[in-house]
Amino acid sequence: TGTPFLYYILYNYDDEYRELFKVKADFDIRMPRNKENILKYAQFVTLCQKEEELLPFHRSAIAKIVEYGSRLAEHQEKLSTQFSSIADIVRESHFWAKKDGKDVVYAVHVNKALEQRVYRSASIEEKLRELILEDVLIVETYGKKVGQINGLAVIDLGDYSFGKPSRITARTYLGKAGIVNIERETKMSGKIHEKAVMILSSYLWSKYAIKKPISLSASLTFEQLYEMIEGDSATCAELYALLSSIADIPLKQNIAVTGSMDQKGDVQPVGGINEKIEGFFELCKIRGLDGSHGVIIPRRNIKHLMLKEEIQNAIDEGKFHIYAIEYAEEGLEILTDIKAGELQPDGTYPEGTINYIVMKKLEEMSELLKKKEKEEEKKNEK
Repeated sequence: TGTPFLYYILYNYDDEYRELFKVKADFDIRMPRNKENILKYAQFVTLCQKEEELLPFHRSAIAKIVEYGSRLAEHQEKLSTQFSSIADIVRESHFWAKKDGKDVVYAVHVNKALEQRVYRSASIEEKLRELILEDVLIVETYGKKVGQINGLAVIDLGDYSFGKPSRITARTYLGKAGIVNIERETKMSGKIHEKAVMILSSYLWSKYAIKKPISLSASLTFEQLYEMIEGDSATCAELYALLSSIADIPLKQNIAVTGSMDQKGDVQPVGGINEKIEGFFELCKIRGLDGSHGVIIPRRNIKHLMLKEEIQNAIDEGKFHIYAIEYAEEGLEILTDIKAGELQPDGTYPEGTINYIVMKKLEEMSELLKKKEKEEEKKNEK
């Protein structure tokens, strides 16, 4: 048994491997979360308990293990088939129940096992959060800023992954350079991220260059980024920062954003959604939740949410919010409290809306650039 990656490497580069292993059987790492498979999970826990002479598990403990299986699968309707990880949690839960002097393992002991597993692996996450709290790494969670937004990324260490919030900023000025991705210019951007910025550019031009062409120079960057960046999950956040800079409209810093988008502005799902939300929540919790904090995510990611109980309770109490959006403009309205505005038959947007302000600013910039170019041509003629 092994990973598909290793199988295909050996199959393509080792002739003897093809002769020795002629029959391949693919095993999925996830299975449906239905009544039958939940019962199998319970049977697996019982099997572990009997074979290793562990304490019996209460139904509440088994329910928590099933939840953990969905967390590993990153899907509310799936269960992980990584039974070695499930068996480890069973053993650790037994340990904490034994230490607690109980004869039965309850849900609280499973939670304790999961918390301790994070505690043992979270030193890098804690160091990064400490740097943010000390303002060495700057991430603002209060107030409003023009051309600045909190994006969310996932750092994967192999055995442990966690969410890291970071500032995304945009600056706009006269010119014809288009959107400059600073990470690309410094060779710190992967191909998928570069593609995402090009999609963002395409969306912008198709949205605002309806009646006449526009001229724009803008720069986008992840501030205090000291490693390579890859992926398209920051596309929505980059769009909001850019539009905020063009329109000179401030964005809320108490709401972080994750989400990919296509050329039409439809928001697409992203990976690591639970870690991203939890990373921003932990920072806001330490600084003090006031009911205004939250995260904007793609609506298509709702089925992947398997959040910690603490966050679920905070959401129920109105201390933290999750905004699920289907179109990019929905997020813009949440961050600004201003209507985005729909395109009218005459090719304009309703006055007072964000789209109206953006289009007007872009037209003004284009006219000003043309005027300066004409002035320079006259000077050269003289």
